Amino acid sequence: MHETGIITQAVHMAIEAAENAGAGQVKRLRLRVGAMAGVVPDALRFGFEVVTKGTLAEGALLEIDLVPVTCRCAAGCGVFTPSDAIFACPVCGRLSTDVVSGRELDVVEVEVA
Repeated sequence: MHETGIITQAVHMAIEAAENAGAGQVKRLRLRVGAMAGVVPDALRFGFEVVTKGTLAEGALLEIDLVPVTCRCAAGCGVFTPSDAIFACPVCGRLSTDVVSGRELDVVEVEVA
């Protein structure tokens, strides 16, 4: 379960931000996770509870913003959200390999006190 390593690193970053700010606690950690990031949000939530125990982030709120997959049509019809794993433009039917969003895995915000 690689989610444990991912959330461990995110919590480490949040604790480092709190320490650098002279804060005594991480109140909230917000992540952005794309649908194609290969990460299970529930596994991140479970790991968060485990890795924050006994740290400045214990008791913090974990927020996860889920980002859907969007693609750009190769024929110029615009950006669309595919309805399944085949990224076909709903207007012209042409397949797209230009993924605009859905691969994100970012620490977006850390709130400290």
